[in-house]
Amino acid sequence: MDGELDRLFDRVAGYFALLSEPTRLKILNALCDGERSVGEIVEHTGASQTNVSRHLNLMYGRNVLSRRREGPMTFYAIADPTMVTLCRTACVQVASAAEDTAVPTKTVRRFMPQS
Repeated sequence: MDGELDRLFDRVAGYFALLSEPTRLKILNALCDGERSVGEIVEHTGASQTNVSRHLNLMYGRNVLSRRREGPMTFYAIADPTMVTLCRTACVQVASAAEDTAVPTKTVRRFMPQS
């Protein structure tokens, strides 16, 4: 296979790998409505601050999130709206393909609200 195509596939796989961790999905969900502080994200996700900070730094490093500092606080926002679109699409697909109705459509809409 073409070396350039291999490199592209590796980058695409890395992009999708960001969605493979539930905490990162929760972080994206928390930020769908706009910028939030780290503390707000921790509260929304229910994860530890250490865990959330690790994921925020990774997502910031991959240009999925933007951040700004205001005094001692750091705020994050979605920098790559394509990532939210992918999450929303995957959530709708998984929920609609579920054999049971454990995840109703209104829950999916609440999970990833339209920006």
